[in-house]
Amino acid sequence: MRPLTSDDPRTIGDHRTLVRLGAGGMGVVYLARSPGGTLAAVKVIRSEHAVDPAFRARFRREAEAAGRITGPWVVPVTGADTEAPEPWLATAFVPGPSLGEVVEGQGPLPTATVRALGSRLAEALVAVHAAGLLHRDVKPGNVLLALDGPRLIDFGIARHEGATALTATDSVIGTPGYLAPEQASAGRLGPGCDVFSLGCVLVYAATGRRPFGQGTPAGVLFRTVHEEPDLDGVPAGLLPLVEACLAKDPADRPSAQEVARSLAGGGTDWEVPGLSGVVAARSAAALALPDPEPPTAVPDPAAPRPTRRRVLTAGAAGAALLAGGGAAAWVAATRRGGTGAAPRTLPAYRIALHADLTGPGKAVGLAHERGVRLAVDDHNSRTDKDFTIALRTEDDAGDATRALQVADRITADPRVLAVIGPTGVVADRKVVSRYEKAGLAQVVVAAGSTTSEWSDDKSLCLLRPFDASLAVGLTHYLSRVRPGRQVVVIEDRADPQSSWEIMNRLPDAPADGTTYTVHTVAATARTFAPAARAAVAAGAGAVVYAGSSATRGARCATDLAAAGFTGTGLSTGPVLTPAFLRDAGKAAEGWVFAEAYTDPSALSSAEAFTAAHRERFGSSPATWAAEAYDAVGLIAQASRATSATDARRDGLTVRIFRSDYRGITRRLSFYDFHQVRYNEGIFLYRVDGGRARFLGPSASV
Repeated sequence: MRPLTSDDPRTIGDHRTLVRLGAGGMGVVYLARSPGGTLAAVKVIRSEHAVDPAFRARFRREAEAAGRITGPWVVPVTGADTEAPEPWLATAFVPGPSLGEVVEGQGPLPTATVRALGSRLAEALVAVHAAGLLHRDVKPGNVLLALDGPRLIDFGIARHEGATALTATDSVIGTPGYLAPEQASAGRLGPGCDVFSLGCVLVYAATGRRPFGQGTPAGVLFRTVHEEPDLDGVPAGLLPLVEACLAKDPADRPSAQEVARSLAGGGTDWEVPGLSGVVAARSAAALALPDPEPPTAVPDPAAPRPTRRRVLTAGAAGAALLAGGGAAAWVAATRRGGTGAAPRTLPAYRIALHADLTGPGKAVGLAHERGVRLAVDDHNSRTDKDFTIALRTEDDAGDATRALQVADRITADPRVLAVIGPTGVVADRKVVSRYEKAGLAQVVVAAGSTTSEWSDDKSLCLLRPFDASLAVGLTHYLSRVRPGRQVVVIEDRADPQSSWEIMNRLPDAPADGTTYTVHTVAATARTFAPAARAAVAAGAGAVVYAGSSATRGARCATDLAAAGFTGTGLSTGPVLTPAFLRDAGKAAEGWVFAEAYTDPSALSSAEAFTAAHRERFGSSPATWAAEAYDAVGLIAQASRATSATDARRDGLTVRIFRSDYRGITRRLSFYDFHQVRYNEGIFLYRVDGGRARFLGPSASV
């Protein structure tokens, strides 16, 4: 429970808010009191999401669905307003911890308790399925533990069985690690997907581990679809049922009713060590809360509000360019002379840069440092700033041990508001956990993947789409620039996970006159010639190299050229390296790549930044410099929106996730799971004259 801030509502419908129970990118959950004095958990959706008609339709469906479900092991809905500017849903307040909290804190549950947990959650799913609905996000965080048994909560992604998803075709709804193979592959869903998720939850409760491991969502999804679960440590009496629940084919899984009957037959003692003490403490804390504060006065919307001119100073020469349009949200104001008024004493905050400045990744680290320094200087030159920013730079030299030491030093500095980095290609789980434990917002700019566990790390803010998502940009290109063609996908089994990630985001059926054919190349193959000849024989107008190796990608390009291929070759960012350009030579010409970074010298919104970079550092901005500049702007905007000065650090991550920020590279707004929306963050490059030339955002090329 956290105190209300000045920005939080004092009333939601006829409920009076008491404290915050949680917050995320989609909204805030409050503990509130109804007119009759009953405690309720009220989930409020942020207005920026509610303005989306599809999202509001989904939330409307959630409220309707949850209101129809009854049973002892589901949390009842007590009120809702789906048409409010910020729609909300109220449920009964359960003062128990989540299953995830309990297992993380004290380890696996006793076998008898796991049986009781599974039996009662299965009964909850029987009620869900009897209403013609699917939950689609059964996971430890959505299971609360009460004194008499578990409660299944959060039907935020429930839907009618067979209904059309109100999400992008390239997205997955659910939590990787607990969703079924058919969810990971965007297949048709039925009640079996919830049974699969229940099997994952039982494995977690019995062993403390997820059956398909940890790491990036794409990696977990790949293992869910293609590999067998890790069931070591699952009690022998539970193993046959768990194996049946985790069958790849939904037809081979038991129904929720069959799971409930099977588990009930062996006894269902509900005994969770230490649970009664936790529930008693949380109940006492809730009952001891003071009466709700009176509603705050609403400002007069007609009252004049101060405006801000945003101008970026172009280095020491002071050449300034007035920025126009929405892209100027982080462009600083010009330095002006004194007005005779006494200077204000402004609060001073610190942003840390965690970078590799002397190791193998020093080029990327240096680009981050230069972009961040320009942004800090530009912020401090603003005449309308309400705080100043200082930069703390720490070098880990690309060493894992030093990276942990750097994280410890940064988190120990109470003046640090947020950290940008590390700057390596992978966001390491151990480093992320250090910042998470300290409650410090970690803004990662360049990493193409992470070994962190998303559901455990609430302070990780990812400003780029991961490599696994880049193939979405190829789909846009093929449908808009090269429609009506035969597309051949060359699946390189040397990296089966990466190849699957690419193929999983390409259409598997003809669309807009375009058909897709897959040719597989073995991991041990040293040539792509057979696949290249097959592509040419099929009349391919485009070939997608589905792999991650620059060397093998270059071999694919040269073999295609040798076979007489004259169409367009395509692949994703990991392949676009100097090694690919060198090894492919002339065969690389015309190849199109989806990347996660921009070329600021080609963006009108970044002209002033590019000029300032040249003026100060004597060169054009390197890759990731402009994105690092935007990271500072995002943090600064979120800091200005944080009301309580002593809570800036604690509340900053939530403010970042709520942001809709117009940077010099692109718009930055977030999904519900740490990562920036990638529809505006994937960019296309084409090899021209031996170098990669920027084409623009994939959605608009």
